[in-house]
Amino acid sequence: MSVTSTNRQMRFPRGARNEWPARQIDDGLNGAPTGRAQTARNHPGPAGALRALTGAAAPVFKSIAEALRWHDSDDPVFVLYPDKIATAARSFLATNPGETLYAVKANPSPAILRMLWAEGVRRFDIASMRELEFLKRTLPDAHLYLMHPVKSRRLIARSYALGVRDYAFDSAEELEKIIDETGGAADLNLHLRLALPRTGAVMPLTGKFGAGAHEAVRLAATARSVAKTLGVCFHVGSQCLDPGDYVRAIAHARRIVEDAGVAIDTLDVGGGFAVSYPGYTAPKINAYFEAIAAAMEANGLANVALLAEPGRALVAEGGSSLIRVELRKQDALYLNDGAFGSLFDAAHFGWRYPTRLHRDARSAGETDDGVNKHAFKLFGPTCDSEDAIRIPIELPEDIREGDWIEFQHLGAYGQSLSARFNGFYSETTVCVLDCA
Repeated sequence: MSVTSTNRQMRFPRGARNEWPARQIDDGLNGAPTGRAQTARNHPGPAGALRALTGAAAPVFKSIAEALRWHDSDDPVFVLYPDKIATAARSFLATNPGETLYAVKANPSPAILRMLWAEGVRRFDIASMRELEFLKRTLPDAHLYLMHPVKSRRLIARSYALGVRDYAFDSAEELEKIIDETGGAADLNLHLRLALPRTGAVMPLTGKFGAGAHEAVRLAATARSVAKTLGVCFHVGSQCLDPGDYVRAIAHARRIVEDAGVAIDTLDVGGGFAVSYPGYTAPKINAYFEAIAAAMEANGLANVALLAEPGRALVAEGGSSLIRVELRKQDALYLNDGAFGSLFDAAHFGWRYPTRLHRDARSAGETDDGVNKHAFKLFGPTCDSEDAIRIPIELPEDIREGDWIEFQHLGAYGQSLSARFNGFYSETTVCVLDCA
């Protein structure tokens, strides 16, 4: 039995922490800069065009040194590199033969959303009421997908009223909620989330979401009878370093729909597209999609519309955090950001990031990357003793109070995981043109 959709003409047009801080409701999900950020100079040329794109959400500077001279606060600074974000988006869109859904959770900065829109990203994966309302205000023409398998009834009803038609589910109870809160609508695009065995991803995502094989067969048959379009989706885990994990997941999906005796319209391979960090090198994007295309062909799914949900792959390398040294005690550095801020993953999962040192903005500039390095223990600014990054971080041995450490590749899950604990947080995002 063929498991592909009978609707061969279906193609989507191309081109086109779970509770968030209260400030994100009113001034953008990450908070628009205040004070001096609203009066930053308007550079001519590319900077002027960029400011027109991002609005007041992110002032534009030529360099980190210029941004630090402007910055007048004890807070860390979130940095966006527009050229890197644009390059990543163009590469992904050009390589993905299907449709690209940006996973908003990775970084919901209004500046990033507008940059991605300018590069042709038209579809966005959201999970909460705040994400829904903010996307509708910021990008009113965006195609939104609620791919979180568990949603409140209020969110389902509100999103449907605002035009959302794509919903994920992984249980009969969730499917019933979707049907109830949309009034049994005939225009639903339903996506059945499948459970996968543990993969080789750096950060596995097994155990919380996904229907097991037996239940998935039953759910696929039920959903097919009520859906306008039916798809299956999965997630191989964050930072998947083996494209073969997608191959095995696609074979598993094929067995599910084959056993259910249904046709599917879409296959959503989720996220997991990796970015290189110290200690390992990620495969190129084309390696993933070559493996995915071959697996779809081999499993009789070549005519099914493909969806992918990159987050980290689009924005990680395009963002960083500038974090200041407040005190040095021998081999320990006390910083103005830490485990409850953008270094959440470094503290809790031992994640390593490329680093670069910038001297105090009042001095001559950056240190030489070739200077002697020393292993330091890092502590964040709060009074909590757990606010520590206990993996040793190699930094110039002459580092001192007032220096700024740039933690790179933090465009994903740095800004979005920052909390307001103990009054330490930042509302300052800047764009920097020099990405050397």
